[in-house]
Amino acid sequence: MSLFRKIFGGGNDSSQEDGVSEYNTPVPSNLPVDDLFTFNFKKNGGKFIYCENLNEVKEQFENILEENDWFESEVLCNETKLFSLLEENKLEYKNITAPKFFFASCENLLADEGSVLFSSNQIKHKKPNELPDNIVILATTSQILETKSDGLRAIKKKYDKDYPTNITAIKYFEKVQEEDFLTYGSSAKNLYLLLLEDL
Repeated sequence: MSLFRKIFGGGNDSSQEDGVSEYNTPVPSNLPVDDLFTFNFKKNGGKFIYCENLNEVKEQFENILEENDWFESEVLCNETKLFSLLEENKLEYKNITAPKFFFASCENLLADEGSVLFSSNQIKHKKPNELPDNIVILATTSQILETKSDGLRAIKKKYDKDYPTNITAIKYFEKVQEEDFLTYGSSAKNLYLLLLEDL
């Protein structure tokens, strides 16, 4: 997984400096599934932060809050396992009216399209366009799967009988320059992914 650091560790992206759009970059063939995910996720405009341990997750989460001036603001979060991280940073998640961002885990990360797969366990009954424009996701490297079919199979296996509803994927993380029928009806989100190494 050190390849994550090679791909995302540096600050300067030469393709952007040269004026070459990432949307036109062909997908390299025969990439491992984790590299394919990071390539497509970045191409879709997602902000990727690789973390080797939980201390790095906390540190990077604080960096995101500082970068966006989100300290002591309201957050939409539906998962009790994430509340402690919000409480540590004095973020309000109860009785909210105007959340600055959505904080969640996810079901899986889909490599073939660089998207994030959610269910009602994270987003309840909301549609992607009803979520705040800013999203911070905490996921693990073991959640990276190749296709949406693999993601749906993993959900079915994980939940057995108590199958979640409202299964949806968010794929676009920035406004596309030219809209086409593939992007019609999708709402772009400013998405940060905190990816914790667990393999």
